[in-house]
Amino acid sequence: MVENLTLQQMAALLGVSTKTVAQLVRDGLLKKAGRGKYALASVTIYVEHLRALAAKHGRPLTANSELNDQRTRLAKAQADEKELRAAALRGDLIEAQAVEREWAEILRRVRAGVLAAPSRVRQRLPHLTAADAAQIDAELREVLTEVAGDD
Repeated sequence: MVENLTLQQMAALLGVSTKTVAQLVRDGLLKKAGRGKYALASVTIYVEHLRALAAKHGRPLTANSELNDQRTRLAKAQADEKELRAAALRGDLIEAQAVEREWAEILRRVRAGVLAAPSRVRQRLPHLTAADAAQIDAELREVLTEVAGDD
């Protein structure tokens, strides 16, 4: 189940800007769960804050557009939270760390296969010299280095 959201995900969930999310954290209305991560459960703190504001104002929705906007965001946040929880229960969500681990393993296997290619080619083509195999190896390593570089 998803427990933490990125800054952008939290902003989208609440229907506010990323600056507003940062301000809500400073105001104690949202909780950080680490660098760049925000606790989904802390949305309830924000929801309670909005409820308190709505109760304090006690006016019809048309009397205060800010209150109306906050109520709309609250309803959207609650609906989105329920949707995320339901998706997690159905197993429709994949943890980002699991995806990252799987891709890391796939890329390790690709790298190992690419690095093994020069010796396999030399076995299949016995007329290649050691220098030819070394050149093939150097080219493949250069490609791996380029692909791995941070662009």
